[in-house]
Amino acid sequence: MGKVEKVSDRLNRISVSQTLEMAKRSRELREKGVDIIDLSIGQPDFKTPSHIKEAAKRAIENDVTFYSPVPGFKELRQAVANKFKYENGLNFEANQIVISNGAKQAIANVILSLISAGDEILVPVPYWVSYGEIINLADGKNVFIKTDVEDDYKVSPQQIREAITEKTRLFIFSSPSNPAGSVYSRDELRAIAEVLAEHEKIYVISDEIYEHINFIGKHESIAQFECLKDRVIVINGVSKGYAMTGWRVGYMAAPQWVTDLCIKLQGQYTSGASSISQMAALEAISSEDNIYTLGMNAAFKRRRDLIIELISDIKGIRTNIPQGAFYVFPDISEFFNKSNGYIMVKNDSDLALYLLNEAHVAVVPGNAFGDPSCVRFSYATSREKISLAFERIKFALEKLK
Repeated sequence: MGKVEKVSDRLNRISVSQTLEMAKRSRELREKGVDIIDLSIGQPDFKTPSHIKEAAKRAIENDVTFYSPVPGFKELRQAVANKFKYENGLNFEANQIVISNGAKQAIANVILSLISAGDEILVPVPYWVSYGEIINLADGKNVFIKTDVEDDYKVSPQQIREAITEKTRLFIFSSPSNPAGSVYSRDELRAIAEVLAEHEKIYVISDEIYEHINFIGKHESIAQFECLKDRVIVINGVSKGYAMTGWRVGYMAAPQWVTDLCIKLQGQYTSGASSISQMAALEAISSEDNIYTLGMNAAFKRRRDLIIELISDIKGIRTNIPQGAFYVFPDISEFFNKSNGYIMVKNDSDLALYLLNEAHVAVVPGNAFGDPSCVRFSYATSREKISLAFERIKFALEKLK
């Protein structure tokens, strides 16, 4: 008699991350000697600045190698609170900050702490790949609000108003956005805040991890509006703005009662983040040396300009012009139900595989972000690789008839 495998209902509710899956396929082909250009992964190609690495070395030399407090070292929490005050005009105390193993864990902490079975969460589409799956893990109900390329992939206050029910518990979004690169203005955020303020049981998760990769000026947070006071949970971290993806340090700022819940949860399933990584993050957040970050931002803007120019040269692709992050999320549905003579492209997943196998370029299908009419290109790579990738992409797409 064969072995009986029983998978939990909890795990059956969630899917594998398609961004990580495409990165895995790229690695496998590369290991076979195929020259793959990876436009799938959301990882800056810059190295962590030297002064941050030196802070980590000092932490090791000074034996900062024991368990850290569950919510993070007090000095790092205070530095994050100071950052919110002086950079964003937001008043949080150190005890309202929780340091986690990446911003993804911070988001999971909040959703798992606040959502019960059947609670509804408003999620504008497209959304970051893990929002929906973490909500599924919490047994919540995703209420997706569709946006499109013509509206810069931004949700309107009226759409939010129409989606709210008595079961709505959370509204979650990112600005700058992954995957679309959209950035909400202060006026746009105020209009959304005024709608949400009418419903006192609704809280907001504002994912601001791409704050420092912004091509239009000052970052704006929905937490700044008095009408939503004590109802916004801000998520951020050091991965994107300081090229520290592998250090795994994220953080959240929230009303005290939410913070306490997240500390309780994190204390049971991971405890505190790496002590050494926290010391590196402390240096990143506290340092006045932001030249490196500004240099990355300028480089990403040049890459954005290049990729938009290259996309505009391919007939059949429609896109917005991203104002932040390092992604572009074009509509590629014009290529569906077309063939190069031996491969039929029926949908976004087919197109992503077609580009991987025929053009040797890795992208992520849009269904991972809730919009199967699109694909996501990451331009967190060199201009030379971007140019070569789109030379290949154009050649491959022109074969589809």
